[in-house]
Amino acid sequence: MSSSILTDVKKVLGIDDTYTAFDVDIMLHINTIFSVLEQLGLGPEGGYMISSKDDTWDAFLGTDLRLNSVKTYMYLRVRLLFDPPATSYAMAAMKEQYEELEWRLNVTREGDSWTSPVPTPPILWPWP
Repeated sequence: MSSSILTDVKKVLGIDDTYTAFDVDIMLHINTIFSVLEQLGLGPEGGYMISSKDDTWDAFLGTDLRLNSVKTYMYLRVRLLFDPPATSYAMAAMKEQYEELEWRLNVTREGDSWTSPVPTPPILWPWP
């Protein structure tokens, strides 16, 4: 059984699952990051959002185990939005981590559905 997205993010943020005062704030940030992931070409077509702790990782990730790093990516991005570190060094380190994960997730996605950036030249009729 897949785990709850909200519960997992709250856990890595150090917030007990039973404490719900910040749930709306955290879900807002989670949904923002889902929009970023959708722009990277990850997740269900048309985007994804959560509305409660009943929404699970399987609904977003499906069965592709190569996308498990989305969970860490989500934590890093939500942490920087919800509770940024006090020092610029820690903030820079977290930013480097999420940028590397973003790059790796993009490589995985491109391996599945790469499209050449060079357009196919049009066929000109009649042939010379």
